[in-house]
Amino acid sequence: MRRTSSDRLLVLLPTPAVAIIPALFAFTAVVLTSFPVSLTGGLFPPPLFVLMVIYFWALIRPDLMPPGLVFAIGLLEDLLSGSPPGLWTSSFLVTYVLIDRQRDVFAGLAGWAAILGFALAMLIASVSAYGIAWLYFWHVPPIQPLALQLAASIVLYVPVLSFLNWVQQRFIGPQRSDF
Repeated sequence: MRRTSSDRLLVLLPTPAVAIIPALFAFTAVVLTSFPVSLTGGLFPPPLFVLMVIYFWALIRPDLMPPGLVFAIGLLEDLLSGSPPGLWTSSFLVTYVLIDRQRDVFAGLAGWAAILGFALAMLIASVSAYGIAWLYFWHVPPIQPLALQLAASIVLYVPVLSFLNWVQQRFIGPQRSDF
């Protein structure tokens, strides 16, 4: 059997290493989002990179992004962002349930429709977070920061998606039969 040049680009990792890649990316995204440095001088809130990771892996490999991991990611986001306890945890879980129940629809999207699929998931997470914050603080929170975070996340989804696709094809795709 002849090896092609694309076969040489594949990296075969041990199965446990492959299984922790989505979790590692998600926890890294939480830390990056919560890092106290702003490239926009505080003009825009940081994009929600962690939801991009959750969305991607929940569609592509739900076995590597189970609800318990989403719960742990949400707890870390709540702790590092200073948000009320359970705000992002609940929002991520609500979004995960939507993705899980509509996986065939979301996974079948391509091109602009795929971006709109993520935009819908991001909107669900944002509306959930807004509603929870409203109940927690007992007054209507400002919508502008959440709307800016929503917009920034949707705009940056395309380059993050390209990177996650590359990682999936290079590291996880070759291991698919091992799980």
